[in-house]
Amino acid sequence: QVQLVESGGGLVQAGGSLRLSCAASGRTFSSYAMGWFRQAPGKEREFVAAVSQNGGRTYYLDSVKGRFSISRDNAKNTAYLQMNSLKPEDTAIYYCAARSGGYYTTYVNRYEYNYWGQGTQVTVSS
Repeated sequence: QVQLVESGGGLVQAGGSLRLSCAASGRTFSSYAMGWFRQAPGKEREFVAAVSQNGGRTYYLDSVKGRFSISRDNAKNTAYLQMNSLKPEDTAIYYCAARSGGYYTTYVNRYEYNYWGQGTQVTVSS
């Protein structure tokens, strides 16, 4: 089992950057594939980015490609989401998620993830 805690959210102007972190408890972080999702008010939770267990594969929502970058540091039990060129439509609560398996696999469906953090608010002003 793994517990996830997000941090790094906040208020930023359009065009700015934020780096979200997802700290995981436990000693088996490297056995989990990781993902970032977001949920805006009145909308479904949507996939943003995913990274495989070994960090070798990543996958992104089309609208964030070239602006967001997902990574992980297995030695620090932490996953990251670097967000650049932020837009007002990126405003949402951002959640990290984990699931076991997937050494070279990324997962985009939220129902494929077993563990979730509590979320961190990202607000982008115009």
